[in-house]
Amino acid sequence: MKPLQMVDLKSQYLRIKPQIDSAIQGVIDSCQFVKGAEVKAFEQELAQYLNVKHVVACGNGTDALQVALMALDLKPGDEVITTDFTFIATVEVIALLGLKPVLVDVDRETFNIDIQEIEKAVTPRTKAIVPVHLFGQCANMEAIMEIAAKHNLYVVEDTAQALGAEYRFSNGSTKKAGTIGNIGCTSFFPSKNLGCYGDGGALFTNDDALAEQIRSLTNHGMKVRYHHDQIGVNSRLDTIQAAILRVKLPHLDEYNRARRTAAEKYNTALSEISDIEIPATAAFTNHIFHQYTLKVKNGRRDALKRHLDEQGIPNMVYYPIPLHQQKAFAPYMTENDNFPISEAISGEVLSLPMHTELEDEQIERITTAVKAFFVSVEQV
Repeated sequence: MKPLQMVDLKSQYLRIKPQIDSAIQGVIDSCQFVKGAEVKAFEQELAQYLNVKHVVACGNGTDALQVALMALDLKPGDEVITTDFTFIATVEVIALLGLKPVLVDVDRETFNIDIQEIEKAVTPRTKAIVPVHLFGQCANMEAIMEIAAKHNLYVVEDTAQALGAEYRFSNGSTKKAGTIGNIGCTSFFPSKNLGCYGDGGALFTNDDALAEQIRSLTNHGMKVRYHHDQIGVNSRLDTIQAAILRVKLPHLDEYNRARRTAAEKYNTALSEISDIEIPATAAFTNHIFHQYTLKVKNGRRDALKRHLDEQGIPNMVYYPIPLHQQKAFAPYMTENDNFPISEAISGEVLSLPMHTELEDEQIERITTAVKAFFVSVEQV
């Protein structure tokens, strides 16, 4: 059996090695390392996959979020509502731009932003909502768009963990995650469902004016060379990474299916353990399992983690400290803030290995170790 890893990038690479190596060599031969033809081709191919008008590639997922907010021309002190339970980048960029992050609690079942809490958080200074499609499934975008329309708010989707997931509207139509709000953002960090071999990101939109603004902002505020109409940033996807992503993009649906298959096998093996809640999937979305995240009840998460560590089984806690408890965001919090779900699940969540190369015997070893822990607990 192959060694267990949280993400097995080497085995995935070996399956497509000839195409990857050829793509990289092609860029080296061309010497167009920055803004080469592969970047534009990848943008077009990703736009076609997402069924969206515009894709603008950039340096990483954090840059994508920052540029998205910059493109909306928000003013210092404007409020942006987002989730308390996510990676720091989502909230970090709001604060960096002089905006006020307004954190709200999440749904216990899906880990995604709580719709009712969004509505409560809206004030006259609210200008945007940033939902995060956490761990691989969509937040309730139909409800979010209704709130946004009611209060005249922008919506920027953080799709870093859910590229390729689909949202189902109440009328039966579907759209890909990241294509429903005003702007979608994603990351191509190597461990993502569509990952490159370095850093990378992208923004997508159906709004022509926003797309032009985004493209300018990622290129030092230029639309015409050496004519700087606004303060921008230098954030671009390098050509080698674009070439790698062009090879991998046609495999994305296959990769997501492999993750779902692994998740189903985990579910079958672990669903009868009373101290565990297996991942729930909302009725309006599919799940592409960027992470396979359990909730371990009755205060047993840390003991299970220690047991798995001792057995040499990789595992991770995403995320151990909700953002409202982070020192960096203390200036934005008040004594009236209340996040009972984020606080509870941060002490329960535990993610097991999840990637496209998981083999049945690996899943069996992992789940056997989990079950053995709970058998030993019951015997005490």
